[in-house]
Amino acid sequence: MPLYFVLAAVLVAIDQGVKYFVRESIPLHTAVDFLPGLDLTYVQNTGAAFSLFSQHTWILALLSVVVSVVLVIALARRLFPQWWGMLALTLLLGGAVGNLIDRVLFGFVTDMFATTFMNFPVFNVADMCLVIGGVLLCLTVIFSFAEDRQKPGEEEQP
Repeated sequence: MPLYFVLAAVLVAIDQGVKYFVRESIPLHTAVDFLPGLDLTYVQNTGAAFSLFSQHTWILALLSVVVSVVLVIALARRLFPQWWGMLALTLLLGGAVGNLIDRVLFGFVTDMFATTFMNFPVFNVADMCLVIGGVLLCLTVIFSFAEDRQKPGEEEQP
């Protein structure tokens, strides 16, 4: 169990390190070549995904606190027996805390990864953790229900 909390802390540290680098090195709204198909662009996002709720940062911060507490409890109680379910919760916790720190300290979330091969909102490391964790959580729940329905030796009832 502590391994999941250490991993969440490492993810938050990576997220905050990249955000610090971008805030200190790249002027606001400036794009810098990074990888093929991906630029570093410093953007300040006061909202959530796709800038939703952009003038309600305090609500998003409060929601992040509540979700983070629930995730800590779920990890501590080992909500999922599978490692991938626990990894999903860990990724979600790292992402939630990473963006929460920005909202509390700055009143906005620092975003920096801009795709150049398609029109997509600028995102950050915490956002990647949230998306990957969310998909992994959905898959965990789906497969958990499928396993529960297909217990060996049990017959389906009409």
